[in-house]
This record gives sequence, structure tokens and C-alpha cells, in this order.
Amino acid sequence: MKILAIETATEACSAALLIDDAVLERYELAPQQHNRLILPMIDSLLAEAGIKVSQVDALAFGRGPGSFTGVRIAAGVAQGISFAVDLPVVPVSTLAALAQDALIESPEKIAFSCIDARMGEVYWAVYRRGESGLAELLGEESVRPAERVSFPDHAEGVGIGSGWKTYGSVLQERLGSNVKRILPDRFPRAAMVARLGADAFGRGFFVEPEQALPVYLRDNVAKKPGSRT
Repeated sequence: MKILAIETATEACSAALLIDDAVLERYELAPQQHNRLILPMIDSLLAEAGIKVSQVDALAFGRGPGSFTGVRIAAGVAQGISFAVDLPVVPVSTLAALAQDALIESPEKIAFSCIDARMGEVYWAVYRRGESGLAELLGEESVRPAERVSFPDHAEGVGIGSGWKTYGSVLQERLGSNVKRILPDRFPRAAMVARLGADAFGRGFFVEPEQALPVYLRDNVAKKPGSRT
């Protein structure tokens, strides 16, 4: 399986190419440079692998939440490439990509993904390591003040993402002993989008190019019944 993945939802810009179980990646922390960087990154990956974009099986992209502009860039590039060469598209949550990074590196089975959403809020979600080793969502993704994040009782794990850097003290007070480790300087990576996208594509979860839409979450602050509030 060959999956081309892009991720531009935060300050980091990255592209990745998964071929079977091997991943090539280009990654750069470059705020407001994503438009300039993403297509050369893709071209570089394809050249290194010696393939054309028409030879990949699907295109995965970080569909948000994140920067409004960044998420639109990823969706727009995904749509453009997919329309051009008739590829299916796999939207992947940026919060899931963050969680996957944490779960690969850490022994914990739970990841508290948190991206600084500005305006005093965070993008938040809790994921667990599934039987396949991939991140599985517990509850719902949401945007809310850091002091109001929700999480399942007895969920102990690793915190990851820029929200932990900006609101670390508030989040640690909220979660208490539930958080065992923090990775505050991590951003979503296309390599994780590729791995999650490959799994979703293999299970038949993909869309046509016109359905490759951003997810912003700003109007979705729903909480899971039974979670802490």
C-alpha cells in the first residue's frame, strides 16, 4: 500500500509517503510558510521513492482541528491532487495524529491530545491505544477552555501538544495524577497521518475529493455523557 499524507494544521508543515510499512517524511516548523513548503515537500518525497503521484493508492490529510488557514491549505491541496489524478482521500484528525505520536513513543495506553486553539481555548481529545496499536478516540473531540476539558475516570496517560505548553499548569491541575508525562513541544506530523490514513483506507473509510473538508470544531463543544466536566 502506498499512502501520500500531508499535515499543515499547526505551526508545523509536513508531508509523508508510506510504502507498505516504511515511511518517508519531510517536516519543518515554519509558521505561515505552509503554502510555500508543502508542494516541494511532496515532490521531494515522490522523487526519493521513484514514483509518480498517480501510483499512490490514496491521499491522507490532516483535516483539523487547528489553524483555520492551515487546515484549509491541507484540504485544498488534498482536493487538488485528488481531482488531478483521481485518488481517494482519507481525512485524518490532527488530534489523532498527535495521539499516535505519543502512543508510539510512550508506554502509556492513553493520550491526552491538546492543541492551543487561541482565544483562551484548546482543541482537546482523549485517545487510547487500540489492539492494532493505533489511536482510538474515547468520547468526542471538542474545543473548550483548558479548565473545562473532560476525560474518562481512571484514564491515566501522556499529554501531548501545544495546548500543554500554553495551559500546562491549568491542565495539570484539572487532570491531577491522571497525567503521567507531558510532551508539550509536539505538533501533528504527516507520518502519523499516513499510518492512520493507511488503516482507515484499508477498512474502506475514504471520501471523494469534493468531500475532503476541514474540521474546525469551533461550533462543536459537545461533551460525552459520564465524562468529567
